Amino acid sequence: MSLINKMLQDLDARGTPDGRGDAGGIRSVPERERGVSRVLVFGGAAGLTAVAIALGWVYLKRPAVPPVLVSVASTPPAAAPVPAPVSAPAPAAAPVVSPAPAPVAAAPLAPEPVLQAGETVASAKMRDAEIRRITGKPARPAEAPVAKVAVRAAAPAASERIIDGKQVTPQQRVENEYRRALAQLQDGRVAEALLGLQQTLQLDPRHQGARETLVRLLLEAQRPDEAARQLQLSLALDPKQPAQAMMLARLQLDKANGGAAALDTLTRSLPYAADNGEYHAFLAGVLQREQRYREASEHYQQALQAAPDNSVWWMGLGIALQADNHPAQARQAFERARGLQTLSPQLQAFVERKLVQLAAAR
Repeated sequence: MSLINKMLQDLDARGTPDGRGDAGGIRSVPERERGVSRVLVFGGAAGLTAVAIALGWVYLKRPAVPPVLVSVASTPPAAAPVPAPVSAPAPAAAPVVSPAPAPVAAAPLAPEPVLQAGETVASAKMRDAEIRRITGKPARPAEAPVAKVAVRAAAPAASERIIDGKQVTPQQRVENEYRRALAQLQDGRVAEALLGLQQTLQLDPRHQGARETLVRLLLEAQRPDEAARQLQLSLALDPKQPAQAMMLARLQLDKANGGAAALDTLTRSLPYAADNGEYHAFLAGVLQREQRYREASEHYQQALQAAPDNSVWWMGLGIALQADNHPAQARQAFERARGLQTLSPQLQAFVERKLVQLAAAR
């Protein structure tokens, strides 16, 4: 009977906010009533049990109050921010969960509330909820705030630089230097333009626009050795530049015994000039200068396949064939050159003399 009394007292205490029982409601059975008949005792016990079950059912059906999260962090309580007091009780709103941009580690489960003597987990949760509703403060210290991940602006990559507050890629920096050099050249500041073009090539040695402009300025400034060095650097990086190879070969031919160097330059870029008549004719002239007449005649013939009406190249073919002891073929080449009527008067006279020589040799 004392166990039933204790259960009823607990239920009565939970039913009121201040923890006092209702004087007009259910009360405990006094000790002096033990002498009542057994039928009344058992009947009363059954009734009380039914009432207890009904009250328990009512309380179990009440809306569940979200559990209060208790901090399990190891930081001291003083470091945790004190929550602002709530002016009026308000129903707890369901938290809105926003989709996280990246998967994060699962938060630890909230610990169960601290139980007092004779309490169950459910009753302790309801007790804490009642204290929070009445006082506006949690029954225990608030949970330490979860550390927020600071989102910083991405630092510029190692390949980028910040100029005037803007991130500039290496390619953009090269183009900026090149445009600045061209602007200086347009303003007549040739010395500054030369330095700007050299700076552009230090950033990007394969920048052909800067290389060709620099070579042209060096040639205009009567600095052929520096121009040749720039062309050699360019062709070493990329031999697929027939025009630069021809320019370098001309500079090399201006030097004493420069024919071998010019031939080496032209030969290395020859695979990338198979259909270039100008290239073949220029190479043929260098070979003829080096007295390699058979090879010269072959390249003249390849050049004439691209431009069959070039009278100068026909004249060059005639010279190479005559030197290689092919007089009949040489005469045909000279006659074709004379018949096109596009030679200058000096060259036209030269061809006439060659035809006279070949006719006398027959």
